[in-house]
Amino acid sequence: MNNKKPLIIGIAGGSGSGKTFFLNSFLHHFKNDEVTLLSQDDYYIPAGEMTQEENKLYNFDLPSTIDDEQFLIDIKKLIKGDVVYKKEYNFNNPLAVVKILEINPAPILIVEGLFILHFKAIAKLLDLRIFIEADESVALERRIKRDGMERGYPEEDVLYKWNNHVVPAYNEFLLPYRENCNKIVVNNMDTPDDIIRITEEISDELKAKFCK
Repeated sequence: MNNKKPLIIGIAGGSGSGKTFFLNSFLHHFKNDEVTLLSQDDYYIPAGEMTQEENKLYNFDLPSTIDDEQFLIDIKKLIKGDVVYKKEYNFNNPLAVVKILEINPAPILIVEGLFILHFKAIAKLLDLRIFIEADESVALERRIKRDGMERGYPEEDVLYKWNNHVVPAYNEFLLPYRENCNKIVVNNMDTPDDIIRITEEISDELKAKFCK
């Protein structure tokens, strides 16, 4: 058990905003026992195996696809100082080896995901909110590249999801909370130096306060 409540940082950003690179850079500034990460992606409600056409039409970009109750339970466990065990989400890939994640409590807890500001009970727990954004054309290009290379999706399917699922969800469930965030990071350039510098500034500030 941990008597000292961790600092809880919410990191939200739309698809293709460069959130993963930002997170990796940010985590890199801390030792393992100083920070822990809980990702919304690991709380998708399993949709079962789907054909390519079903996958294209299924809207993953809705809050109802996330088990936000379990997400909240696990955040509260980490706040209390308990270890969380969680199945890693495999994006409906039947060939993926499902890993069990062991998430340990730490002085700084990062909660990240598209809907973390929309889920009121989760948003209420956040001490610091960071919003990552990129121009739509930049974000779409990144999404096409990622979904093509990592998930083998045809470009036509990616564009369908982008126009019908991704952009409407971003506008409805994330963008309205932008102005309530403590820091807004614009990530258009894919310039690692800029992101590393920003994450270093934020992490130095936090270390001075919370990792003494």
